Formats: sequence, C-alpha cells, structure tokens
Amino acid sequence: MTYKVLIVDDSKLARMSVAKALNSLQPNWPRLEASNADEAMAMVAQERPDIVLLDFNMPGRDGLALAAELASLRPDMPVAVISANIQDEIVARARAVGATFLPKPLTAEALARFLDEAQPRLHPA
Repeated sequence: MTYKVLIVDDSKLARMSVAKALNSLQPNWPRLEASNADEAMAMVAQERPDIVLLDFNMPGRDGLALAAELASLRPDMPVAVISANIQDEIVARARAVGATFLPKPLTAEALARFLDEAQPRLHPA
C-alpha cells in the first residue's frame, strides 16, 4: 500500500534531506512539500496526506503548534516533529500533542521506526 507524505520545513535543503530518507525507504510513496504551517494546512485540506513530517523551528507557527492543529483535525494521522533541538521539554511537548519526536539530522533508521509505528494508525484493526 502507498501513502501520501507531507514534508513541512522552511528550508528547501531540509525538505530534500527528509525526502531522500523517505525515498530510500518508500520510493513509490507520493510526497508533498510545504515551507510553512499555512501552506501545510492548505495541503492537508486539499491533498489529504496520510502522514506528516514537520520541522519544529519555522517562521510563524512552529511545528508543535502545527502538530496540535493537525491532531485536532485528523487525530489518527501520524505526525512526526523533526528537530535538532533535543531538549526533554520539546520531546514532551511533541508527545503531548500526539506527535512523535525525531532528531535532526533525520536518519533513514529513525524514519523507518516512525513509519513502522505509524502502520497500525493507517490500518486500524
């Protein structure tokens, strides 16, 4: 089964890095990209992605605010917050809004674990 993945980061280079990791694991999954929270919300409404991978530090609303909005709209959609800011508070806040925290630089192994854990949410029993 293929899933549509939305990558949200204000850095094009960072989006390319996440896309590369995703492509190494799931080359056939369609990818969407957004550079900020507003673009991401529009994409979610129009394109209905299955999974969202988003940066924590972005201009305007940060990744945690966006993750909370996404959780209120689509509570079963797997969301990962990706950040180099690996403070316990940030990790805890990500979990509190129902998101998984993944450290930057994102590795294919960390992304694979997240995608494996997301599978049951994509295929409820």
